[in-house]
Amino acid sequence: MAKVVKMEDIALKAGVSVVTVSKALSGKKGVSDTMRKKIKLLVEELGYEHKIESEIIRNDKTFQIGIIVQQKFLGKFTSFYWTLYQQIAAQAGQFNCFSMLEVITTQDIEECSVPKLIKEKIVEGIVVIGKPEKEYLEMLRNKSTMPIVFMDFYDDYGDGDFVVSDNFYGTYVLTNYLLSLGHKNIAYLGTLLSTPSITDRYLGYMKSLMEHGISINSKWVIDDRRIDFNDEHHIAITLPESLPTAFVCNSDCAASVLIKKLNDAGYKVPEDISVTGYDNFIYPGYCEMGITTYEVDTKQMAHVALKMLIKKIRGEAYKKGIHIIEGKVVMKESTAPVISYNLMV
Repeated sequence: MAKVVKMEDIALKAGVSVVTVSKALSGKKGVSDTMRKKIKLLVEELGYEHKIESEIIRNDKTFQIGIIVQQKFLGKFTSFYWTLYQQIAAQAGQFNCFSMLEVITTQDIEECSVPKLIKEKIVEGIVVIGKPEKEYLEMLRNKSTMPIVFMDFYDDYGDGDFVVSDNFYGTYVLTNYLLSLGHKNIAYLGTLLSTPSITDRYLGYMKSLMEHGISINSKWVIDDRRIDFNDEHHIAITLPESLPTAFVCNSDCAASVLIKKLNDAGYKVPEDISVTGYDNFIYPGYCEMGITTYEVDTKQMAHVALKMLIKKIRGEAYKKGIHIIEGKVVMKESTAPVISYNLMV
């Protein structure tokens, strides 16, 4: 089936906002003749079917969007959250919105301080990136009267709106890929229950092994952090006495630390042991090897979150609940077919 061309696609190609495209196609003022011609040529080129009103832009009202993220998620090793923020900020203009960032400190979390964006009612809607502590999350729900969309996590309330990557399926297909290379002794690296994402990724790994009749070896479910540790970027790994032939890691950052740990112990990746990550995000220069991974579509996550939030602000109908955004497997240098012997003792 051919891809449906949307007004956002025209805006991206033209390098303008969706509002500008809407004005150009509707004959409204505020668009130069040169840009209007460019947009109309793109419409013909891409095969866009113009309707009187855009799915997103129904008027020219500008909204103020707040983005809240914890300070601990913004360290040098976790570029994923910076990328999510940047995607939201970049796309906000296409939705005729301005964005404002508020970084929440550990002290704010401990004291359950209401974010200034909410307390002073500076914005009309909020995007929360990354899961805060339970008490702080409850405070956000109780103190905020404005619409909220949560990103990269979900909770057990059942009445919120969340946008997450396909954590379960991502590690499921990565584990299947390792199995197709002949690996049967596969470990999972990630502290269970430390984040919803890490736990869901483990469940995808587990499903793949179960479908292939392989029992889960508890010694090969390996922690990479403490649940109660405030520094999200502190990754500490202890290798098991008996090594598998492959690892499924909860992130590219954890995978890169593991690769260094294996190299220090005298093992080569992927000749001796294959390693996969998740996110396709890593601090530049942190790992010399390309890591086979599941790439998260941060652009689409930001798009869905903004679209949903604006509909909530306007009081329009929208699809409530959890929105799962599919990514894709990216093959790199860290995986290879299993060798004729394995490393078990």
